[in-house]
Amino acid sequence: MSLPLQGRHVAVLLGGLSPEREVSLVSGEACAQALERSGARVSRVDAGRDLAQRLAELKPDVAFNALHGAWGEDGCVQGVLETLAIPYTHSGVLASALAMDKAKSKAVLTAAGVHVPGGGLFDRHVAAADHVMAPPYVVKPNAQGSSVGVFLVFEGANRPPQELASAAWTYGEQVMIEPYVAGHELAVAVMGAPGAEKALAVTDIVAATGFYDYEAKYGEGGSRHVIPAPLSPSITETCLRMAEAAHRALGCRGLTRSDFRYDPIKEVLVLLEVNTQPGMTPTSLAPEQAAHIGMDFDRLVQWITEDASCPR
Repeated sequence: MSLPLQGRHVAVLLGGLSPEREVSLVSGEACAQALERSGARVSRVDAGRDLAQRLAELKPDVAFNALHGAWGEDGCVQGVLETLAIPYTHSGVLASALAMDKAKSKAVLTAAGVHVPGGGLFDRHVAAADHVMAPPYVVKPNAQGSSVGVFLVFEGANRPPQELASAAWTYGEQVMIEPYVAGHELAVAVMGAPGAEKALAVTDIVAATGFYDYEAKYGEGGSRHVIPAPLSPSITETCLRMAEAAHRALGCRGLTRSDFRYDPIKEVLVLLEVNTQPGMTPTSLAPEQAAHIGMDFDRLVQWITEDASCPR
């Protein structure tokens, strides 16, 4: 579906209910401004429980989904948009739900021949009581994004993160625990529908702390991005093809970003997860890669919006 943006009414969904609300507000505002520069009429919609009612009143031509994390990225909001028959951006209900659930997406990716880390799901209280695998390992919620609630347990650690057993823990009763892969943090953006997907580039993310956690992602000076990543041609090509295979296997549409770990000493390359709603500021990873291949931020946002459809 190709929508000329001049005069079109675009509802930009931003904010939302997840722990990634603040990041979504920044992404959404950047996209809203880009759409206005492209001639669209923009309504900024802070997505709350009344989202369906607000969209029914606004009657936009298209919804630009700039939400991050649970509810906005896991198929729930996509279901609302399908019910209202509003063309929308990024991935549909099933692909969004699959990609957000780390355990289920790993099963699908493994079946598609994509290399993923080992490990599995564990009850958070069991994981807090004793090491369920020898350190170093990574503990992460099964259905969150942006490194929210992620812990790196170093070699020699006496005990697991005690936060997992806290009454304040809000990220689900099961956690994903995976062996830690040392080395490079890599990212690959992919554009297009399944069967017509195109990987853009490989970025090497160098975190100031050595671990790409939430602060490294969003804190000022938390990380720097090296594009193209200083990798051998064969590893670069493998990353690109694996990202495309993951996008295709999960049934993703629009723009995604796949995250990798690469240990050049042990020659281990694994795909950690696929983000169906990647960060969307001009300095975010996916827009940086689009700029690297000659597509500026406004054109990227325009392409994402013109790609909108319903159903997805």
